[in-house]
Amino acid sequence: MLLYPVYSLLFAETGLSTAQISTLLILWSSVSFLLEIPSGVLADAFSRRRLLVLAPLITGLGYGLWTFLPSYPAFAAGFVLWGAGGALASGALEALVYEELARLGAGDSYPRVFGRARALGTTAAMASSVVAAPVMAAGGFLALGIASVIVPLFTAAVAWSLPEHRGGGEDPEEDEEPGLRVVLRDGLALVRTAPVVRRLLLAVVLVSGFSAMDEYLPLLAAEASGAALALVPLLVLLPAAGDAVGGWFAGRGGSRLPVMLALAALCLAAGALARHPLGFVPIGVAFGFAQWAMVVTEARLQDRLSDRSRATVTSLAGLGMEVIAVLVFAAYGLGSLWSPSWLLFALAALPQLLLALVLRGRRG
Repeated sequence: MLLYPVYSLLFAETGLSTAQISTLLILWSSVSFLLEIPSGVLADAFSRRRLLVLAPLITGLGYGLWTFLPSYPAFAAGFVLWGAGGALASGALEALVYEELARLGAGDSYPRVFGRARALGTTAAMASSVVAAPVMAAGGFLALGIASVIVPLFTAAVAWSLPEHRGGGEDPEEDEEPGLRVVLRDGLALVRTAPVVRRLLLAVVLVSGFSAMDEYLPLLAAEASGAALALVPLLVLLPAAGDAVGGWFAGRGGSRLPVMLALAALCLAAGALARHPLGFVPIGVAFGFAQWAMVVTEARLQDRLSDRSRATVTSLAGLGMEVIAVLVFAAYGLGSLWSPSWLLFALAALPQLLLALVLRGRRG
């Protein structure tokens, strides 16, 4: 959506403080937290493709509230809908892609395919950032919002075109629905009895903490540059470019996870401490390393899961990610009362650097 690169600025322009924006982000993650497991179970029990069609339609409705009723209650309702839409897609997409590749005998290509799919998605977001600047200059937040309501309709159409050879899909022989309780029981049993799955789940969750900071990038960009609001999306473009590059190369060098995480943390801290627009160059590199690490850890997890409970277990990882996100949002919102954005971003690099050192130590 075109609003995505600057939605925190829309909230600020409406009169919300950084602490209030953080409460909205916490609400968003809390909704996702509550719906992660139920949505994963639904994806394993029924049609994953249908959930992927419904998800953007719900999210688009939230964008409409932001656009036409800009106020704290409307922003909150929009985040509830966005959280619900995100939860419906979480787990379902990874499971659908992995299983369809496996049916073609190409399961080993999942990290490359999914990483590049994310890279293309990030590239589309980058394009929206570029377009957002002139659109906002010409039509303000209203024009950005209208476009953001329309885009999910195309997303739903693309989701409907995806193949699916399971419940609700094209192969009636594989339409057996095991039931919600059985699906949930099998997924939890897999996590409980397989230590390697638990370790991979934890790794996916902890690595995700890095990405939670991207919600505050527009605020960091405005603070670092003092630029006009219409130029902020262009600075945010650099971390998005890093995301795209990291996703594109995610199928390579999987053994270097601790090194990549350490580099991501150091680049993030260096870019934030620069307190200058050029600091977004190392920040972009940091987000590239982080995206690479995310895809690698998620692919390792998918390799250990069964089709019957794949989306459920993936949603467990999503649940943990939301916990981390809420902690990040709460810490940022509280810290913003005393500290500028550049310092908060620099401090956010410390947990990821510690994680890199722990992973390095386990390998040693």
